[in-house]
Amino acid sequence: MNKGRIVSVSGPLVTAEGMEQANIQDICKVGKLGLIGEIIEMRNDVASIQVYEETSMVGPGEPVETTGEALSVELAPGMISQMFDGIQRPLDKFMDKTESNYLIRGVSIEALSRTDKWTFTPTVEVGTKVVAGDIVGTIPETKVIVHKIMVPYGVEGTIKSIESGNFDITETIYTIETEENGVKEFTMLQKWPVRQGRPTAKKLNPVEPMITGQRVIDTLFPVAKGGAAAVPGPFGAGKTVVQHQIAKWADVDLVVYVGCGERGNEMTDVINEFPQLIDPNTGESIMERTILIANTSNMPVAAREASIYTGITIAEYFRDMGYSVAIMADSTSRWAEALREMSGRLEEMPGDEGYPAYLGSRIAEFYERAGKIITLGTEGREGSITAIGAVSPPGGDTSEPVTQNTLRVAKVFWSLDNLLAQKRHFPSIDWLASYSLYSQELGIYNGEQLGKDWTGMVRRTMTLLQEESELEEIVRLVGVESLSERDRLKLATSKMIREDFLQQNAFDDVDTYTSREKQYEMLSTILYFEDEALAGMALGSYFNEIIEGTVTVRERIGRGKYIPEEEIGKFEILKSDIKTTIHQIVEKGGMELDA
Repeated sequence: MNKGRIVSVSGPLVTAEGMEQANIQDICKVGKLGLIGEIIEMRNDVASIQVYEETSMVGPGEPVETTGEALSVELAPGMISQMFDGIQRPLDKFMDKTESNYLIRGVSIEALSRTDKWTFTPTVEVGTKVVAGDIVGTIPETKVIVHKIMVPYGVEGTIKSIESGNFDITETIYTIETEENGVKEFTMLQKWPVRQGRPTAKKLNPVEPMITGQRVIDTLFPVAKGGAAAVPGPFGAGKTVVQHQIAKWADVDLVVYVGCGERGNEMTDVINEFPQLIDPNTGESIMERTILIANTSNMPVAAREASIYTGITIAEYFRDMGYSVAIMADSTSRWAEALREMSGRLEEMPGDEGYPAYLGSRIAEFYERAGKIITLGTEGREGSITAIGAVSPPGGDTSEPVTQNTLRVAKVFWSLDNLLAQKRHFPSIDWLASYSLYSQELGIYNGEQLGKDWTGMVRRTMTLLQEESELEEIVRLVGVESLSERDRLKLATSKMIREDFLQQNAFDDVDTYTSREKQYEMLSTILYFEDEALAGMALGSYFNEIIEGTVTVRERIGRGKYIPEEEIGKFEILKSDIKTTIHQIVEKGGMELDA
């Protein structure tokens, strides 16, 4: 422990002298109020401290005391369904203690309850040899998540004693006899420094898609479990709604949602909506598998930087239990702005647009902590973290540094388009600018699961949408009458793909989520319509005759998105009716359609 004295205060940056025994990343108590800060630079005995609370009325001469510990999170039962701030202070307990709706400075509060009791059931016996990562017991933390107590990193030995029953997180529940240190006692509680990734045995190649229930994502631009995706877009294009939808419906075991520098009303929407939503995979409330970290735009700017690391460390802990976890970072641009502010106050040499030169490496560090892995321990469990980061480029300019540095490490790019948002087309993901480097492998996986030609269907859909863009250029120049009948059918089919398949209503009980099976049925029905229309045109029918004669079935295709999951057999009936209708149109024109 080192005691120093404040020399200067510049917003969230405090410099203190007499800190020769301190180290980079040490946590400090700053000033008479004991504000929480972290040392980010050392010059001789002068430490530059990033303070995670408001520093007004803090002045030179006040004391600074180091704790000798790095910024860490507490990992134990009691995290799920909670809302923490950027440095893992539970906001509900913070409000109870301070009796205020605002963040009172200098308040010290435990991240997790020391009084709540949890029912611990051992899974190993006395005499069992264990290594780091092995599971020694379980606790039913929520109705859907079983919390697995793991041997801490760096510990190896033989179980000397282990108890079952109700304990709080600080009571000893098992002991291990190690060769070096003899018998050591262990509780449910572990601590881990947030800036250090939790170790794994092996990193695997992601091969399984994360089903989000959002058709434009799952079908055209899928993300793998253990992958990384970026969602850049201008203000109002729907980044937060896309992330909310994925947090609600993704087929993962646990979601960590980090609101980093976003508006408070968006986190309010999460708090109000999530408890009422039912997870289609478990039948329980979505909050039973959700952890929220809120560091909104009116909270101290330096804590934004910590909130991202807090979120990914918690995600790694549950990944190590063998769960698939999704972490939503909304938005990494606000995190980068916090880096820029601190870098400027440190008088570092600026890089592009004033961001620090290390911006790219910091973004890469975050996304590299995602992935599919084999955990430590003798079991060799598989776990995954899927990272989805929203980016808010000023004016929607995706050539700016945060977006470009994100695209270097994220394999999925969901580009949000303001024009689509203005047309009320949501999710407003631009199908011409977006991409997924997982498409090929995940298309094969989906095809094997469904026993269908998923890859061929997606390739044909993308070709139609690209050709539509080229044909619209011609239409703008010389009019639709200049197009061939076949090209006009392509435009009609593409319009159905856009309006009846890609467009999705997040506020409709049925349309908000679409299973992989229903997505296939919806899209294959639209493409089946084009096939039958082409067959009819080949036998002499005109495009206008087919369009006028199929108004009813095309309306039914449009209403297909509102067909409940349990009734997707109706799409086969719809395909049969499409065939019959076009058959009748051809016969009316005096020609026979081959059976």
